[in-house]
Amino acid sequence: MSLFKSASIVSVLTLASRVTGLVRETLVASMFGASAMTDAFNVAFRIPNMFRRFFAEGAFSQAFVPVLASVRTQQGDVQTKRVIDHVATVLTWVLLLTCVLGVLGAPVLVWIMASGLQQDPRSFEAAVVMTRWMFPYIGFMSMVALAAGVLNTWKRFAVPAATPVLLNLCMILAAWLGAPWLETRGIEPIYALGGGVILGGVLQLTVQMLALRRLALLPTVGWRWAHLRQAWDDPATQRIATMMMPALLGVSVAHVSTVINTQVASQLTPGSVSWLTYADRLMEFPTALLGVALGVVLTPQLAAAKAADDAEKYSAMLDWGLRLVVMLAVPCAVALLTFAKPLVAVLYHYGAFTDNDVQQTTHALMGYGAGLLGLIAIKVLAPGFYASQDIRTPVKIAIVVLVLTQLLNLALVPVFQHAGLALAIGIGALVNATWLLVGLRRKGSYRPAPGWGLFGLQVLAASALLAVFLMWASSAFHWTQLQAARGQRIGLLFLLIAGSAILYFGALWAAGLKLRQFVRR
Repeated sequence: MSLFKSASIVSVLTLASRVTGLVRETLVASMFGASAMTDAFNVAFRIPNMFRRFFAEGAFSQAFVPVLASVRTQQGDVQTKRVIDHVATVLTWVLLLTCVLGVLGAPVLVWIMASGLQQDPRSFEAAVVMTRWMFPYIGFMSMVALAAGVLNTWKRFAVPAATPVLLNLCMILAAWLGAPWLETRGIEPIYALGGGVILGGVLQLTVQMLALRRLALLPTVGWRWAHLRQAWDDPATQRIATMMMPALLGVSVAHVSTVINTQVASQLTPGSVSWLTYADRLMEFPTALLGVALGVVLTPQLAAAKAADDAEKYSAMLDWGLRLVVMLAVPCAVALLTFAKPLVAVLYHYGAFTDNDVQQTTHALMGYGAGLLGLIAIKVLAPGFYASQDIRTPVKIAIVVLVLTQLLNLALVPVFQHAGLALAIGIGALVNATWLLVGLRRKGSYRPAPGWGLFGLQVLAASALLAVFLMWASSAFHWTQLQAARGQRIGLLFLLIAGSAILYFGALWAAGLKLRQFVRR
């Protein structure tokens, strides 16, 4: 299967996940708005998500997937299955301890994440309750990440990409049916979302484990102390743990930034955490469709090329990924900068979500848009280091960028409030991506193929034309005043997005760019 086809499968299935995610966020926004209780849920949900980055698709995946791909290439499937069993055993024991401590320490975690919630004791208590409910979600998603790493190594990309839809569907049902049911019984309706999160984690794990069972790769977890000792003594397990140390530091750095931003936002105008969250969900749409899809596909392929000592293939895959990023991320960034208000209005402006909420979320989304190219490029550049089992370099870069981001916060937040937080993240991502690119070039791992100059001019010209069109479209219609005409507003947005795509790719074609070169790899 070609890289483009694999990435397309992941991207399409990720699109389904993001579409259902937008439906989820639209429903939550219309039912709960940007209130103190919504902030409480968002804070509670961020805590297990933060830990998920340690044990799931963050540090764990960064170490697990390259080692697994290397073991399979060099030692075969039998030894690979043994490694899977041992890693699953160690991970299960660690997760059990983490979840118990997390449930017990929920009040402390909420205070560290968002002490500003104490302005409203009711919302702080709700955040603590939901954190306790949702903490086992970490365990489910960590095992999901293990299963996804195995399936991706076996080039079974579809199931891991599709299962996040289950979480969104569970949360939609929880908000739609569970929240009103709880309200009739005098229970805070926002609690229904916490139940939806847990159910979504259970279903995702079930589906992926069934997929592993069909491949005869279902992990065998050892529940005795002797089993744990045996699993830990496996050289592959220790190599993963060793690689996870700098990866954990890198993830910690990223989440220190998240904690700081959430803490700062909780001290600002009530609703700031929610405005940032809604903007973040929209920003994640292009980053997941492109960046995450490419990262998922490229990481095991790059690791296999490195294990086979095929430097030419390694560099060619990186070059292809970066060109695809530039071609698709630049117009997406243009759209977020020039067309943010229509996107926010159409997707969120219903029920309890006010005109002011639209404006404030728009400002945050534009801040993210300024650094979207960097946010997506990192997803391709970082695997270039992970595949060669070099995690230390991206971590060192991340630490410096963290310091830079916080300095930017000091300068930007007093001026732009919550939008300054988003802008600081965007600028930091651009610096991070540039640094990673320079590092790959200096190592000799990446050698740009000819034609980048012309390619860049073609993309810039098409993007400039797109920017003019979207600025006109954003100002030509009263997007918030069309709230009552829901169908008209949605249809108009659909037509303008379709027209933008035709305009952009038509301009690229007119400029002489051959799109088939991206399909053939």
